[in-house]
Amino acid sequence: MKRAILVLLTIALLFPMNLTYAGETLNGAGATFPYPLYSAWAYQYQKKTGVRVNYQSIGSGGGVRQIVNRTIDFGASDDALPPEEIEKNKLLQWPQVIGAVVPVVNLPGVKASQMALDAPTLCGIFLGEITNWSDPGIKALNPSLKLPDRPIKVVYRSDGSGTTAVFTHYLDEACPAWHERVGTGKAVKWPTGIGAKGNEGVANYVKRLRYSIGYVEFAYAVQNRLTFVSLKNPAGRVVKPSIESFKEAASGADFDPDRHFYTWLTNTKAEGAWPIVAATNILLAREKVETNRKVIRFFDWAFSPEADETALRLHYAPLPAPVKEKVRQYWKRHGIY
Repeated sequence: MKRAILVLLTIALLFPMNLTYAGETLNGAGATFPYPLYSAWAYQYQKKTGVRVNYQSIGSGGGVRQIVNRTIDFGASDDALPPEEIEKNKLLQWPQVIGAVVPVVNLPGVKASQMALDAPTLCGIFLGEITNWSDPGIKALNPSLKLPDRPIKVVYRSDGSGTTAVFTHYLDEACPAWHERVGTGKAVKWPTGIGAKGNEGVANYVKRLRYSIGYVEFAYAVQNRLTFVSLKNPAGRVVKPSIESFKEAASGADFDPDRHFYTWLTNTKAEGAWPIVAATNILLAREKVETNRKVIRFFDWAFSPEADETALRLHYAPLPAPVKEKVRQYWKRHGIY
């Protein structure tokens, strides 16, 4: 018995953090976009500290609702809330990591990045105006591909989704017809197609349905071995989705802490930029200072080199170092760091 007590005391001295926070749980919910990464970070963080981070992948709309209603410790949304909405609901908001949305297809014989599309073509497909894979517009972009004479099956997100907000913001900026008829948001009235819940749902549908097209976060495309396409960006260059093209899209972004980091990264003009990029954001209830400090410990660790390695391995781009420092100064300003 004495030996066992001595061992426990030694562990307590060597690893005080594990015992201090053992059994503590932080509850978050929201975007499916960063779910693979937040789950991996949570596992690593619990091993280090004993703190459990429970993150529910319910969509950005659900995450915003729950943090506004104060039923969770933190929310997550892929489309940043405008400053006036942050102030109205007495929230805090910052970007945590950068990811991208990619169109994915299920076409026999077509491999990842082999097919090239552009904004007008994607717009036509999701408006229901381009209905067959042998359409002349698709053929013109892919002269070397053997395209099937088959109807296109469109898959979209049925839930309130930050991924949808990012994808429709890209279309809204690039396609006047989309702007006039559909617009942008976490949920829109889709002109055609079938709905699926979450990035997981869209990935599963596209995987099962031959001749289908959908849109998912890049990590889901890779993990599910889906065929993602290349895109012609605003600079006129056909680019593949990659960490490098995501970073290039984010390189000129205006992350302004005075506006709670509200910005969009779609359709940037950089030559090698992927055109559908987003920073996924964390939301806190401003008055929960003590809880927020605990949440911040986790997300500050998630800015570490170790956490960045995990992000890169899972196909997300870490924030640039100057942006991380802006976020830390933002936390300090609000008394939670």
